[in-house]
Parts: sequence; structure tokens; C-alpha cells
Amino acid sequence: MLPPSSPSSSLSASEFLGFSVFSSANANTSSTRISTCRRTHRGLNLQLPPPTTTTRCCDNSKVEVVVAEEKTKSKKKKKISISSNTDTTTIVKPEESSPSSSVDDDNNNNPLINLDDVNPVGLGRKSRQIFDEVWRKFSGLGQFSRTVPDENLDTVLVREVPMCEFSVPGAQNTKVLVVGATSRIGRIVVRKLMLRGYSVKALVRRADQEVIDMLPRSVEIVIGDVGESSTINAAMEGCNKIIYCATARSTITGDLNRVDYQGVYNVSKAFQDYNNKLAQLRAGKSSKSKLLIAKFKSEESLNGWEVRQGTYFQDMIATKYDGGLDASFDFTETGNAVFSGYVFTRGGYVELSKKLSLPLGSTLDRYDGLILSVGGNGRSFILILEAGPSADTSQSKIYFARMSTKVGFCRVRVPFTSFRAVNPEDPPLDPFLVHTLTIRFEPRKQRPIEGLAGGKQDLRSFNLIIEYIKALPTGEETDFILVSCTGLGIEPGRREQVLKAKKAGEDSLRRSGLGYTIVRPGPLQEEPGGQRALIFDQGNRISQGISCADVADICVKALHDSTARNKSFDVCYEYMAEQGNELYELVAHLPDKANNYLTPALSALEKNT
Repeated sequence: MLPPSSPSSSLSASEFLGFSVFSSANANTSSTRISTCRRTHRGLNLQLPPPTTTTRCCDNSKVEVVVAEEKTKSKKKKKISISSNTDTTTIVKPEESSPSSSVDDDNNNNPLINLDDVNPVGLGRKSRQIFDEVWRKFSGLGQFSRTVPDENLDTVLVREVPMCEFSVPGAQNTKVLVVGATSRIGRIVVRKLMLRGYSVKALVRRADQEVIDMLPRSVEIVIGDVGESSTINAAMEGCNKIIYCATARSTITGDLNRVDYQGVYNVSKAFQDYNNKLAQLRAGKSSKSKLLIAKFKSEESLNGWEVRQGTYFQDMIATKYDGGLDASFDFTETGNAVFSGYVFTRGGYVELSKKLSLPLGSTLDRYDGLILSVGGNGRSFILILEAGPSADTSQSKIYFARMSTKVGFCRVRVPFTSFRAVNPEDPPLDPFLVHTLTIRFEPRKQRPIEGLAGGKQDLRSFNLIIEYIKALPTGEETDFILVSCTGLGIEPGRREQVLKAKKAGEDSLRRSGLGYTIVRPGPLQEEPGGQRALIFDQGNRISQGISCADVADICVKALHDSTARNKSFDVCYEYMAEQGNELYELVAHLPDKANNYLTPALSALEKNT
């Protein structure tokens, strides 16, 4: 018999079974119709028992149904009562004693309908179990041999691979240091990393109970201050990647510089020193170290560099428009190597060139590009690489890339992929074959400098201070992810000093030689992620906010995305620009765990920015 009441539902029996019975409006007829109730268990084809039934439909109207009389008068009747909170249904069921009946009186006393029979969860579970068993046997028919079940297989899988649909390949072998793990973005980053199977180490300023409660128990907590380099060296032990989410607690200039600038510098330097220490232990060189090509710290370091001059025109034209050109490369009393001069000849140029002499066993094909630490009056130059057999320079091919500098000192990154062949029929640059480096100045295509100093300068003269030239290590993935900002949502009076500290921190990360990804989100919002489309841009043109969860998801996805290496970008929610002022192309849609939206979004952005 059915239980007297259903503890899991307050519906009546007819509502639970999923049907309602309606009587005909004509009293002379005894016909009935059964309609499926729309409120619960829609679509179940159940039949009413043959005896008289009193029930209620969805509108609580009482209905009495008269069914045909029993054919056998000698049959016994059994009464089943189902009670609920609001109504009662009485079912009178005849017991069939015929031998041909499908229900035996002596062997089966179960009711005609059981709660488990109409439970969709139970039915679905049973059907899946049956189907899985049938499919397992069917798929094994075509196999020549059958493997013996390994009882320890499940244990190995749980220990070696995260049994989670969010897991990332290789996450088990990656330890991520999260700096600023208790910030708005950092807390979400930590949980996303744990969910995907990463080992996580959190760098916090203090380890009181409030901080411990913010982080999962499996997170390794390290106490340190990013403003003090001596306190963060221990945090680098065993880490492969870094996500920097720390933010200053105030907009005081000292606090901003300590966290946004000095903190980024200290963490990146400590991480680079840790990798160098590991390389020394295995008697090698860190794959994240830069290769020194030239460092100008004395007069002897200028040896081998040759100053040359020339013109793009024929001799007759050059003589007609010859206004004079001159250049020199000297080591000054202040300890600087200065390449300076002027070009007044139409189509003329001057250049500084040297045949490279790399350390034994080092080749440029293991590096991603060049970085130059230079200073001067803000002129643009052309870097020229000659590639080919070093024994026969007549077969060399020439490649060039333009390099822009700023007034004062700056670091300029020039990737090898930006070099173009002078002869369009030549193949792309092969860094392995590079044997000569040249820095050329020509007065054409020089842009005037903004400000008062720009109008007083002659664009045909130049002054370039060269500190060093290094090769940047190559890599498939990013090493350091920095969460910066665009300046939106900050008070106008404090925006300039905040952006100044953020920009200084970004520059220090680019100079470190680590593979970097700099994320500049719009104003942060506390709302679920993955709800709206995102815009990735490099033109300081975004105007919308973004959720902290979306920023955290971008950071986690960028860990193993090759397109994110050495890129800086702004990101915000999608917005509609004014007609005629469309500033972007939508390259990514709603982010989710199955959609790799970051790769197509970043593939169109410029590298080494």
C-alpha cells in the first residue's frame, strides 16, 4: 500500500501523480476524460484504477468518477486511502483472482502505482545504469582482448589528475604565486586556480585570523611585504608563475609607489633571481635570463663599433643637394656612450654598426627580440640586422625595423617578428643567421616632439645615449601577470598620480625580461562573471566597467595562452559606440569554462606593448 502521506510534497495525490479527472457537464452521460495537469509531472500517461475514485483537480474542485462495474461479483475489494494536507483521495481496487491475471494475489501484494515508479530522478538514474551496462558489453564485442580491471586505477587518477571538469592540463605541475590574494580580484583568482587543480601560494602582509578565513585551507600562506625585497624571496620557492593583484590601500604617493611600482619591481626581480639560482644549481643558464649583446660602461666597450654614412640617391643628385652630414660615437666624461650627429644632405643617413660576437654556445634563435636601454632627444631610428653565412657576407640578407625613442631614458623592445626584409622576395628573418647589428639615423619620417622643446629642435640632428643592448628570452607562455588599471572610475584629482605609479610598475616588468601579460580592466564591479561580452583594446578607448570575476578568469586563462605573452591590453564590457565613431571590433563573446575566448581576442593585438 502507498504511505498515508508524502513527506516530500504538499500536493494532493492527483497533483502528485500528474493528472486531473474532469466529469462531464451532462448528467445523463457517464463518460469521463483524463487531462494532463500542467502543474506537476507533465506528460505522464497514467491510468486511473477501475473502481470509484474521489479526487480534486488543480482548482481544488471535488470530482467523483463512476467507472464500469466489475465483471466478477465474487472479487474482493481493497480500499487504499491517500491523505494529504488539503484533501483525501479514496481508491477502491478489485483483487483479481483469475489465473490469467498479471498480478498474483498470493505472490504480489504491492500497489498498482508506487512513488518510485513515477519519480523522474529514479527513472533517469536506472535508465542510465542499464544503458551504460548494455553499451559496455556491446563495445567489448569487437575487442580482441579485454583488459583486467585495475582496482588501484581510481586511486592513481585521483592522485595524478584533478577529477573536475574545470581542470587544466599541466596544472598539477604548476605552482602559482598570487600577490594580493585578499584583494577583490585576488580572492576570486585563488579559488579559480584551486578549482582547476593548481598549487597556490598566497603572499600576504599579515596572517591574522581574518586573512586566513578569506583563503581556502589548502592555500600555502607566506607573509611578506612587496615594498621590502628581503621579505619576499622566500615566497618564490617552488613557484612557476606569478599573478600580481595587489593594490595600494590609499592614494598617497608613497603608498602608490610602494605597491604599484616598487612592489612590481621587487617581485619580478626576486622571481628572476630565483630562476637564476635554479639554473646555477644545474650548471646552466636560466631560460628567463636576457643575453647581453653590448654594454657600454667604458671606452673599451666602444671597440668594434663603426660609424658610417651614405645616401639613398645617386652621386650626382647627392652632390647637388649635399648639405653636409656628420656623426660620431664617443664615451663622455659622465660615463655615457653617445652616438650623435646631423644629416643635412637630402636622402642621406648615418649609422653605427658592429659585427656581433656572442658567447660560446649562444645563438639568437633562442631569443624573442632585442631590448635597448637608450636616452636622448626623442628621435626615431632604424635597426638593421644582416643575416646569412658569416664567412661570405655577399650572400647576406638585410632586415629592418623602426625604433622610436622618448626624451630622456627609456627601454625599447624590438621583437624579431617586426623585422622586414629589404628585398620582398627574401624569406623571413632567421635569428640564428644574424651576424651584424646596425643603428641608422635618417632625417625623413621624423616626428616633431610635443611641447615647447619640440619647436626649438632641428629634426635633422640627433643625440642617442646607449646604455646596453640585450636579447630577450623566448617562451611559449607568460611568466608574470600584472593587473593594472585604465584610470576610469578614479577621482580626477588623484587619477594622474595613480596612473603614474601604475605605468612605472608596468615599465619595470617589461624591463625584467620575464614573459609578461598586463591587464588593464575598467572600473571593477561586484557581479557574476560570464554574463556579458568583453572588449579587448590597446588604444585607451574603453569606457565601461567589468566584473572582478571576469578579470580573474582572464588572468587564469592567460597562464597557458601563448597569445597572451608580452602583451598589454585594456578590457571592459561590450558597449555600442556612437555612429561614425566605432573604435573596436568585437572579437570575443560571452566567457565560459568551455569557450577559449582569450586566444582569438588577443591574437589581433600588438605584441611587446
